[in-house]
Amino acid sequence: MKVLITGMSGIGKSTALHHLRQRGHRTVDTDTDAWSHWVTLPDGSTDWIWREQAITDLLTSHHEGSLFVAGCKTNQGRLYPQFDHIVLLSAPAEVLLARIAARTTNPYGKQPEERDAILHHLATVEPLLRATATVEIDATAPIEHVVQQLEELTLP
Repeated sequence: MKVLITGMSGIGKSTALHHLRQRGHRTVDTDTDAWSHWVTLPDGSTDWIWREQAITDLLTSHHEGSLFVAGCKTNQGRLYPQFDHIVLLSAPAEVLLARIAARTTNPYGKQPEERDAILHHLATVEPLLRATATVEIDATAPIEHVVQQLEELTLP
């Protein structure tokens, strides 16, 4: 089973991966240079997108056990057919902002303009993710419950 865990910044994707890894599952956080890269768009802006060949190679080479991949990139939909489940983790804005303010493992979201971007993405990107997800999990639940729900997706 290949499961994509997606959602907004601060939703708990990395935390879920950490717990899944501790339970013996193979996990990949795509928010690194190995899996993603910056591109310049036609309008001159930049975007942090998946290295599609690297993700394809990862997914096609996985044959045993469960693979949990986490990320939220503008080009991820192109690879949806290679996943068994697309899981949207969701929570209200106040939960996301509180988590981002408290986290020490990632500096993103500490600046006012970053928080504004997160709120903008919550309003504009999350509905698109919801429309294409196969499952939505309430990430306000205790992490153990979220992880259990993720694991249950991989059971026969």
